[in-house]
Amino acid sequence: MTQPNPLFDLTGRTALITGSSQGLGFALARGLGAAGATLVLNGRDETKLAGAATTLRAEGFTVATAAFDVTDGKAIEVAVARVEAEVAPIDILVNNAGIHRRAPLAEMTELQWREVLDTNLTSAFLVTRQVAPRMIARKTGKIINTCSLMSEVCRPSTGNYAAAKGGLKMLTRAMATEWARHNLQVNGIGPGYFATELTKPLMENPEFNQWICARTPAGRWGQPEELVGAAVFLASSASNFVNGQVIYVDGGLLAAI
Repeated sequence: MTQPNPLFDLTGRTALITGSSQGLGFALARGLGAAGATLVLNGRDETKLAGAATTLRAEGFTVATAAFDVTDGKAIEVAVARVEAEVAPIDILVNNAGIHRRAPLAEMTELQWREVLDTNLTSAFLVTRQVAPRMIARKTGKIINTCSLMSEVCRPSTGNYAAAKGGLKMLTRAMATEWARHNLQVNGIGPGYFATELTKPLMENPEFNQWICARTPAGRWGQPEELVGAAVFLASSASNFVNGQVIYVDGGLLAAI
């Protein structure tokens, strides 16, 4: 019998995934767990977080939780220290937490702007600032930032989101530039349009759904589990010389006019 390729084996490694109580973060956590990683789920809602952990434990995964606000620097400092002390050193960090506040730029409130920038961009800096020095001291680590198609393109009413995700792409490159010499690999995943609870209203809008399916060469929305392969690759030894890149998982959307 052919054995699984050890390059993609995450057994013995611990992954902290922010924003992982639902949606794409939950799918990424499940995928990393299936590859052998111990999981540390994060979210602000402790009840929802506990439910996600229970589900994954029932599937046979080793799961811990860390409830904290990814925009609160002090809370992050305390939580990361606790995970490292009580669970295990963090080998893999997935900065996935994100929100959307849609509005035309001319009508967008300062709160709508700041909420999205803080949650989708600044949080990645704040969480990584606590995790990366520990990885550097151990001379090994994998950091994956959940970017977006909107790290490259935009459409009306998504200016704050595009600004945050474009910034996250460049933050990914900055982290790689500074930390590659310490044997840290920092890369991003750029999802296209995926079917989740958060995008369900868009999928149920006939006009928007038709536009997305026509715009995407694959002719459909992505399924959350279709992000897993890229995540496992970037979290594993298979990507040890890959740094500062964003892998777009979009059904070909960015390739098409």
